[in-house]
Amino acid sequence: MSWQYILTIFIGAILGGAIGLEREYRSKEAGFRTHFLVGLGSALFMVLSMHGFDGFQGQPGVIIQRDPARMAAQVVSGIGFIGAGTIIFQKNVVKGLTTAAGLWVTSAIGMTAGVGMYDVAVAATLMVLVCLEGMNFLHHHVFKSRQRQYDADENPQE
Repeated sequence: MSWQYILTIFIGAILGGAIGLEREYRSKEAGFRTHFLVGLGSALFMVLSMHGFDGFQGQPGVIIQRDPARMAAQVVSGIGFIGAGTIIFQKNVVKGLTTAAGLWVTSAIGMTAGVGMYDVAVAATLMVLVCLEGMNFLHHHVFKSRQRQYDADENPQE
């Protein structure tokens, strides 16, 4: 039974790491290690909340109710705190929002893997990577070429 749990947290870590590799490749603040750890930790918290207290016995006559959603809610709050730390406001420019959102969705992917919904976790990871890479492509090939055209029209002397 514990091999299933190990596989579960491994999948959460690998999927988080895949997002981290893309961030690392783009030289962003939070890279492979950060995303790997967020995916791993989120999956581990979900495994713990769902199965970690199976043998727990309370006092005689006391009914013990488990609610895995409680720990999930705390993971979301904790990741929100970490994400807030990545957002910087400098010279009227906000930076780090994509990093914060990436950590947030990586945590959700880890939690999804942690409850055994591997297909959903893989699909979400692929969607994140398509979004990040797709927007990078658009910014560098479509929007930039339009910007150059606009700049050339604006400054005909160049």
